[in-house]
Amino acid sequence: MFIFVLQSIWLYISELAGKDLDVWIVLKFLWFFSPKLIPMVLPLTILVTSLMVFGSFAEKYEFAAMKSTGISLQRAMRSLIFFIVGLAALAFFFSNNVIPYSEYKWQNLRRNIAQLSPSMVISEGQFSQIGDDFNIKVDRKHGDRDQYLEGVTIHKKNPKRPNGNYIVMKADQGELIGEEDSNTLTLLLERVNYYEDVQVKDIKERQRLPFAKSYLDEYAINLDLTKFNSVDVDQENDLNSHNMYQVHELVDVIDTLSNAYSEDIVVFSDQMYFRTGLTKFNDEKVADSVAVENPKEILDIVHPNRKLEIIGQALNNVKQTQQSISAKKNEFQIKTKRLNKHEIALHDKFALAIACIILFFVGAPLGAIIRKGGMGLPMVIAILLFLTYHFIGIFAKNSAEDGTMHPFYATWISTAIMFPLSIWLTYRATTDQGVFDFDAFFQRIAKLFGKKDTDAAIVNGEQAILLTQQEKALVLSRNDKQLIEIVKNANTQENSQEVIKAAKEQLKMKGYDLENL
Repeated sequence: MFIFVLQSIWLYISELAGKDLDVWIVLKFLWFFSPKLIPMVLPLTILVTSLMVFGSFAEKYEFAAMKSTGISLQRAMRSLIFFIVGLAALAFFFSNNVIPYSEYKWQNLRRNIAQLSPSMVISEGQFSQIGDDFNIKVDRKHGDRDQYLEGVTIHKKNPKRPNGNYIVMKADQGELIGEEDSNTLTLLLERVNYYEDVQVKDIKERQRLPFAKSYLDEYAINLDLTKFNSVDVDQENDLNSHNMYQVHELVDVIDTLSNAYSEDIVVFSDQMYFRTGLTKFNDEKVADSVAVENPKEILDIVHPNRKLEIIGQALNNVKQTQQSISAKKNEFQIKTKRLNKHEIALHDKFALAIACIILFFVGAPLGAIIRKGGMGLPMVIAILLFLTYHFIGIFAKNSAEDGTMHPFYATWISTAIMFPLSIWLTYRATTDQGVFDFDAFFQRIAKLFGKKDTDAAIVNGEQAILLTQQEKALVLSRNDKQLIEIVKNANTQENSQEVIKAAKEQLKMKGYDLENL
């Protein structure tokens, strides 16, 4: 958690530094931001700790001691399984109740902090809005308070023409002049080129794009800082985001957005139909017969006076349709992305709880298999597994936002990939097998190609009975009485046919008559 919090500080240091904030406000910022890190921190924590604990048990032969007293791995894991299930339920409650509340408080505090220092609002190389009328861009800032500006470009709104930037000022240098606790900040510009588009009523004059141009040695602009100086960091703002909803709220919002999206598509399709102009010909009477016997194209069956009208109408329809589709394409993409984000947020709350359980069944058996505890190898393996799990989820969710993948599949795909891995590792650990039995694998390959491997087999006449290392150790470690029991109970036990054959061969070699056993 400490590592992820440090990363957050570096991400948002520009929003906190240089604004004369109290330490309490910075700590509050991090406190409200921390809960959204839990979905990343908690699964990784469970994976790392389960690997370290069970790896330490196996490394110190604790499991061997347990098994010698009849305690299986399943029984050793039982109490932790109940704990992890309870932790998963707590994780769901946390993601459904705490994270939405903290997300709102964090976004609210972040917006209020952004308004505390107007000099910090002006960024180099990009336009920054100061007040309601000015957008300012500077090439460079310097000075002890960043009060000196170079390469200043200002877009000023005209009160009579609110839509658009019709006044542009470019200055070589500028300086921010103001007193502490003052509600007015003066921007003093030097060597200013002033441009303004002139609005005329005559259409012909308007086509000439008239404008006014002037040059000023100095120009002072007074900026009203009332909004900045009266900012309360605890002020409640009207904020709305998919991360601020609980499950029941997300269900309602998704239903509302989905219905609105479907209605928009229906309305747009109806508009496209009416724009085709087909309704204009609804009153056209269909002729009983066609004057042209063998028409070469569809226009041949139309009266000659209507051909040009139809062609012109068709061309206009195509142009208008292309323009409308281009304009609506981006709008529908934004709505699709917004809807998909809400669906991803809904499934994420459930996926976090399930991921906690599955990653425990990945880490615990893997730790018992590798028999290494501490912060070394378990940490490396846990980080590699988690990065695989995390990056698969990130790539899938990014694909789901633009509609490439369904949000349900994108949210659950990383968990679904880890699920069979957890089952396989748990099986291998409970049956005292390694992660991968290379000897058994190569023996099966040798058997497939008809090759003999006497080192990994028990010879039966001219043929070798291929066994895994565990099966071979099982047969060779049994005494005569135990081998006889294996042969007698061949139909009721779980031993493989290779083990039974090998047991019979061992008894034959010791002189036993198998028919009279």
